[in-house]
Amino acid sequence: MMRFTALAVVAVFYAASLSGQDRNDVITAYNEGAKAYQTDVNAAIIAFEKAIELAEKVGEPAADLKQKAMQAVPGLYVRLASKAVTDKKPASEIIRAAKNASAAAAKYNNATARDNAAKLLVQGYYNMGTEFFTRKEYDNALLAFDSLLLINPDYGAAIYNKALIYRNQNNSDAFEGSIDTYLGTLESGKDDERKNQASVLALEYFRAAGSQANQANNLDEALGLLNKAAKYGDDKDLFYYFADVYNKQKNFDSGAEYARKGLELETGTAEAKAKFYFQLGLAQAGKGQTAEACESFKNAAFGPFVEASKAERTNLKCQ
Repeated sequence: MMRFTALAVVAVFYAASLSGQDRNDVITAYNEGAKAYQTDVNAAIIAFEKAIELAEKVGEPAADLKQKAMQAVPGLYVRLASKAVTDKKPASEIIRAAKNASAAAAKYNNATARDNAAKLLVQGYYNMGTEFFTRKEYDNALLAFDSLLLINPDYGAAIYNKALIYRNQNNSDAFEGSIDTYLGTLESGKDDERKNQASVLALEYFRAAGSQANQANNLDEALGLLNKAAKYGDDKDLFYYFADVYNKQKNFDSGAEYARKGLELETGTAEAKAKFYFQLGLAQAGKGQTAEACESFKNAAFGPFVEASKAERTNLKCQ
């Protein structure tokens, strides 16, 4: 994550005065930290913090050493947190180490360490959220991702994972809000693949919900859900459900419109096109266009629509 350089050991010049001896104590502690800097991070932290404590008692004669030690300590805490990530430690351990690094950065006013600690804390909360998500502990996962987003509100992966959780919980309002927020973080051109993935996820979710409401004959609810699905793109099956709902509502103009839209997108076999022709036939029959309806039902007489199409043609006295 970052580069660390060794610290120079300070030469000791023994002095006869008490203040000189006190400075030598600071030097001794500082040198212990410098020697351990590359090999033993915890020991280096202890030594440097001891040097800072001693330097505060000595005052001005040790101010330079105090400043050097204060510059070193936050980076060492960041190294501990970074190592926890590299070693794939439990998320709770990463978070604890990152919080210690953040506290040290704040205490010693180190902007670089503060930024690095924040990134590591984000990583810790993300790991925690995914661990809870994998175990289907969704409420805990949401808490972890929300903690992450307090640090970095635009962290797209956490927003997307929240959307997945809400989808699994069938919380449609929260799902819609999260997926829309996620889509808002993506850049056209750069993030087109992820944008398409999220849009398909949302379209399929609301299309399925609309289909279920349609099957339960909750037509207004179905239409609302299908309209939500339509925000995320065009889809032939979505158009089929629109046509079915509109025909049930006796809105035959819209029923015919969406049946034709579905046919435009369906490039498969006659059997694949049958359901759209069947809806088109219902709309045409409802509008009194008997000849057109007879032709549509003829084209719909494939697969599962054979018997229903024959019945409609019989009712219309088709030739």
